[in-house]
Amino acid sequence: MSDSSTRRPVVLDVWCDLQCTDCHSALADIAALRARYGDGLDPRLRHFPLEKHRHAFAAAQAAEEAAEQGRGWPYVEAVLARTAELAAAGEPLLVEIARELGLDAEEFDTALIDGRHILVVDADQAEGKAIGVTGTPTYEVGGERLDGGKSQEGLRERIEEIVDGLLSD
Repeated sequence: MSDSSTRRPVVLDVWCDLQCTDCHSALADIAALRARYGDGLDPRLRHFPLEKHRHAFAAAQAAEEAAEQGRGWPYVEAVLARTAELAAAGEPLLVEIARELGLDAEEFDTALIDGRHILVVDADQAEGKAIGVTGTPTYEVGGERLDGGKSQEGLRERIEEIVDGLLSD
């Protein structure tokens, strides 16, 4: 007999570029999935900064600093809500958002300068390339990769099918 209270949550990797408007659009689906599954789903941000977005790599590093300070997802959501502004303002906006969320903005600035999170971002990107990620957002759940870069249409329903199947095992 299995004890569902000790069951590990289903991991949903979300490969994301924090300067990507499609990733911003995907937040509604992620929120709906969180609401539906609660602790049964563990959405994990995976970094996949695209070369066409000049500030995406710095934003990924900043998101890692936010996670280290305990506010990873709120920071990611705040940055994605301001993708156009990030394109124009760059790294100063990343520090400003940290300050707005009550994070240690000086530590953000230092982290962006000293590059302490570069290896995490590089590792995510390398893993994404290894599994065939080419655009963002891309999801991986239950060993299946779902590409949302062209359209989010139907993706949440497909993720729900996979998660429902994994949770019923």
